[in-house]
Amino acid sequence: MTGNSVHQLLGAYLLGGLEADEARTFEDHLATCAECRRELEELESLPALLDAVPRADAVALTVAGGAETLSPLEPEALPEKVLVDLSVRRRKSRRRWAAVVGAVAAACLAVGFLAGPLLNQPPKPDASYSVQSDNGLQLTVGMVKKNWGTELAVEGRSMPLEGTLYLWVKGRDGAEERTCGWTATQSGRIKITGATPVQLAGIAGVELRDEAEKTVASISVP
Repeated sequence: MTGNSVHQLLGAYLLGGLEADEARTFEDHLATCAECRRELEELESLPALLDAVPRADAVALTVAGGAETLSPLEPEALPEKVLVDLSVRRRKSRRRWAAVVGAVAAACLAVGFLAGPLLNQPPKPDASYSVQSDNGLQLTVGMVKKNWGTELAVEGRSMPLEGTLYLWVKGRDGAEERTCGWTATQSGRIKITGATPVQLAGIAGVELRDEAEKTVASISVP
């Protein structure tokens, strides 16, 4: 088996499609071929990406590939007809493995695109509190525990249409801290993230205040 022929086994080796003797031959080749080692390093994450592809799709890809086992015999030990047949089989096998690798890569990209929006979702709050005032103002504050304190996911509707508004956190020790602020919107809706070093267990409540620090809405945390 020539060095070029062994080189063509890289895709099958990576995906575990070689017989034991062929795998040993390829591993011996790796020790002397810097190009194969480089390509293997570049593609070493492919099997892990394959795990992200639904099992039924992965099986379908492999079955569709139908890769044939390559002969481990040296070319010198084979008659010319067998060598020709072996050459054809290898070309077919290389094309099939290339198709499988390409399809797997495409499937993994599709999984990535589909999973992307899910992975980018904000963390689920550990606690959420809401208040609605008589004038229709609605304020919801989701609280997420962090090592450094608490993350605040603030959503509001029918908010004041003018001025600047601020969210204040009131601690159980009596301390107060302004966590985030924003300019009023014409829609009366806001969605903003704030943060406080106060741990969730130490928060007694939150208040929505205007720029004159007048309380517009208040939420108590039990």
